[in-house]
Amino acid sequence: MNRHSLSNLIALGEGFTTEFKRAMPSDLGREICAFANATGGVILLGVADDGAVCGIAGHNRLKSEIQSIARSAEPSIRVDTESIGEVLCVRVPAQHGKPYSFGGKYFIREGASSQQMLRDEIREFFYAEGLIHFDETPCRKFSLENDLDNGNWRLFRQRAKIPENMEPEIALHNLHLIGEDGHMTQAGAWLLAQDIRKFQISADLACGLFMGTTKTRILDRRGFHGDIYSMIDDAVAWILSKINVEYIIKKVKREERPELPEDAIREAVVNAVAHRNYRSTASVHVYLFKDRLEIVSPGGLPAGMTEAELGIKSVPRNPLLFSTLHRMEAVENIGSGIRRIRELCREHGVAEPVIDVSEHWVTTTFFRPTAQAEDQVGTKSALSRDQVEILRKSLSEQPITELMVLAKRRNRTKFRDQVLRPLLEVGLLEMTIPDKPRSSKQKYRLTAKGMDLLAELDEE
Repeated sequence: MNRHSLSNLIALGEGFTTEFKRAMPSDLGREICAFANATGGVILLGVADDGAVCGIAGHNRLKSEIQSIARSAEPSIRVDTESIGEVLCVRVPAQHGKPYSFGGKYFIREGASSQQMLRDEIREFFYAEGLIHFDETPCRKFSLENDLDNGNWRLFRQRAKIPENMEPEIALHNLHLIGEDGHMTQAGAWLLAQDIRKFQISADLACGLFMGTTKTRILDRRGFHGDIYSMIDDAVAWILSKINVEYIIKKVKREERPELPEDAIREAVVNAVAHRNYRSTASVHVYLFKDRLEIVSPGGLPAGMTEAELGIKSVPRNPLLFSTLHRMEAVENIGSGIRRIRELCREHGVAEPVIDVSEHWVTTTFFRPTAQAEDQVGTKSALSRDQVEILRKSLSEQPITELMVLAKRRNRTKFRDQVLRPLLEVGLLEMTIPDKPRSSKQKYRLTAKGMDLLAELDEE
């Protein structure tokens, strides 16, 4: 930092990431701790509250003292000190060992000040940082004597491949579903519940079928609230009963082919249930419209996960629940859920789903090819001449530039949106690099579904 940068920083005034101190404060450890528990920040020693530079003496001595204070935090906090003229700049970079305490207390930034966290705030902070997993905490509402139903236990035992002669409590202890305190964990309660709402009021799953493409008119509504495994099965069965199914005759045997891949739907429902925030007052929702299927999970992404890492990295919010579902084979491979969903859609010849992430929600949207076909280009009569020629050209992989020349188009964006996207969405074309749609090396090729359509056109 130079004098000009310092002047700009001071001009912004104190805030969430900046603190002014006229002299060396007795509570500097508190300020450093608060910044470490937030996103980091800068403390300027020798600057008054109004931004006036008054300076501070003895920089070398203070630098040593500041490092000693930072090291005395639990765990120790990394700080950088720098002299900018008569101002001593104490920079607290973003830290990776949260939470930090100083003097046995936890502090956090609130606006332009540092505050000690109350017990409930510390608890919330730990959850937000992924340092406490709710599924591993005791469920004191669950009574091993009254709620461990024989029928549900038999189902769970079969699904989790537990030896028939093993006592339930021994098995549940070994699977860590009963904690060291002898209480059933939240994950155990959800997996063995007759009605999950008894233990977590909003842990159920709600499904809705709507007329058209909006929520204006609902045609069917169903709620599922048994144990988690059963909820997943029931929700998938409900979706399959509502979407279109193609009947394929092979020799004498009839095969049923849903318009969307069943395994991809199941994986998305499992993700929504397994990774949701069970402390939220919202439920998992499944919305089925004429043109799309939406699976909505409350809680946003877990701590340590970014939107760019979806399909690459796995950070389960509920690791005990997720690992047990994997044992029960509700999950194909840990960490491969989104990648597998995309692969299944490509193999099925339908568009890959869109995953929308916000602070409090994760929504997976599948596009229904039948509706897309009716509304856009799924029928032979709805295809434009350019689109038919593009399909023929794409029997071999083609870059977008070649297809634009064929269609005599110059605007790449309009061509992609108006001509290529409809063909991709109904599964007639596919990208060679689907994970990087705007890659300079991207090419397009005909799918099996596209080949079938061309064959039909050639027969006419």
